[in-house]
Amino acid sequence: SFQRTHPAKAANGHKDADATLQGPLILGVADGVSQIEDFGMDAALLPNELLQVCERLAMRQLIPDFNNQDTYDGPIPLLRRSFEATQSLGSLTVVLAIMDNNSRIHGKRHPMVAIVTVGDCELVILRRVQGKMSPLQSICHTEMQRIDGHAQTPLQLARVDGRIDENFHDGITIDVIERGSAVHCVSAYEGDIVLMGSDGVFDNLFLDEITALCNTMLPPGGQGPISDALLARLAEDIIWACHAKTKPGANGLLPDAPIGRGGKKDDTSVVVAEVVQWTEA
Repeated sequence: SFQRTHPAKAANGHKDADATLQGPLILGVADGVSQIEDFGMDAALLPNELLQVCERLAMRQLIPDFNNQDTYDGPIPLLRRSFEATQSLGSLTVVLAIMDNNSRIHGKRHPMVAIVTVGDCELVILRRVQGKMSPLQSICHTEMQRIDGHAQTPLQLARVDGRIDENFHDGITIDVIERGSAVHCVSAYEGDIVLMGSDGVFDNLFLDEITALCNTMLPPGGQGPISDALLARLAEDIIWACHAKTKPGANGLLPDAPIGRGGKKDDTSVVVAEVVQWTEA
């Protein structure tokens, strides 16, 4: 994973409120809403606390023989229980990808990636559809959830006090999780690339640009699992490509981006992972 606030925002004293999670069976990106800092709240606290709780709960529920007293009931219950276990104030958008090795299709066990999103973080799964010597292609791409399509009004999870809303209670956010979450379940295969990021990534890079960066860094024909160092380099390249969209190109023009020419100066965070065979430590 890699995250970096756009230099223009950092120069104004802006604090990075993104958080990332990389566990063996769960990945996540949470994008904290920095505007709550105007009310004296730390925008980074809730994103980090939520992902830490998600990881602990996923480990208890998903790792084989991990004293499994806790049952995995799907991505929405996991996100809801994780939010209920947090205490920090804040507001965020989030995407989680959960590897469920116990799902069954026609009675046979078949690994699935369960994806849950609230707001405008996104996820892409890339696969070598035509075989090991073929390029990576997108086989799943989640959509942003933005109220009336406006970039500044994503669906959010929040916990606030009287400084923002005297009538707020956690039940409001639990309702958003249970009724507003978008869920996808996708078959998982060894070698699949799971890539997720904050809106700072997907507002600035088109899907074909992300795919091209992955194919440049991860050419076909590799032997065995991809190294952590290579995945980390790819994550960095993606972030730098996002920031480059806000600068004029060689022709003096601002580059085109999904959100519009010149992209968006934003916190940018990305997690890149490969689906590999489970091995005992």
